[in-house]
Amino acid sequence: MDTAMILDELQARALADPQVRERLLATKTAEDPLKEFCRVSRELGYELYEMELITVGEEFYAAMRRSTNGGGENSPMLEGEDDFYELFFASIEGMP
Repeated sequence: MDTAMILDELQARALADPQVRERLLATKTAEDPLKEFCRVSRELGYELYEMELITVGEEFYAAMRRSTNGGGENSPMLEGEDDFYELFFASIEGMP
């Protein structure tokens, strides 16, 4: 399972289970939030590591860039890379 799929599954679990949601949200206040998020994710059964989380947005952006007009210098400008980690939290914050 790739990192994006793991985040999708974690998001679905967090939205369905308030305890999972609270555990994941609590990682944001840890001394090393990214490391703690991955640790909790692994406890929940998802093999997720910091570097995978960091590079998933960069890889997605690079694939998009390559897919437009051959990916050369004449490719249209894209809006930057998505931060999947921040998007994950945006999707589960503010839920009751």
